[in-house]
Amino acid sequence: MLNSHTPFERHRAGARQRGVSLLFALITLVALLLSTLALVRTVDTGALVLGNIGFKQDATAAADQATREAIDWLTANAASLNLDVSASGYYASNQQYDYVAGELNDSSKDDILLGPLDVTGNQAASSSTRQLVNWDGDSCASASSGSFAKCTLTPASTAAKINGNEAKFIIFRLCSKPGDFTINPTVVCSRPLSGTSGKATKRGELNYVDNARLTGTSSPFFRIVVRVKGARNTTSFTETIVHF
Repeated sequence: MLNSHTPFERHRAGARQRGVSLLFALITLVALLLSTLALVRTVDTGALVLGNIGFKQDATAAADQATREAIDWLTANAASLNLDVSASGYYASNQQYDYVAGELNDSSKDDILLGPLDVTGNQAASSSTRQLVNWDGDSCASASSGSFAKCTLTPASTAAKINGNEAKFIIFRLCSKPGDFTINPTVVCSRPLSGTSGKATKRGELNYVDNARLTGTSSPFFRIVVRVKGARNTTSFTETIVHF
């Protein structure tokens, strides 16, 4: 038997079908809206990351010029590097130990361990004994200083801003304490080895009785740490080891 529907019943069935189509259209519209928002967010995040990378590279490039200024200072003051010049950001020791002022040549005095040098202020735990650099002149307020840290090291600023970046540097002579290492045996410095002019008559021989053909007569190593602050609070730290 054939089923027959009245025009009113056919109209109601069509209305129900159009309601289901509208529901699917709304779901599709919401899905497209969410996809668009996700795409916009991804593009914004990518642009932000690329911008931060660009600022970081610019700050790191500025650090190279600041390092050159520090090297120029070392060259110009080569005759007076045995003592601290804190006003110029120079320290004649590695700042691992404290010493008694005016008694640099007294080997009977015990050095006081200051702890490692934490140039960023966040490399070591706040409960550890360490040395901090007062980069911002605020007594290391931005560092996790704790009660065992000393914030007494002062950096020097470059002559001018570098591409709009603020650069500061601090120099450490890699010696155990200030003083003239050539006449004071208690001043131990890290120095590169230099070759002697004598010929190696026993080439290839392993003999610990013979005198060494390498001597440590060159100048100490100097550690130059540079901090650069750029746009969006971008901060870059670089470290360079030099000797003359």
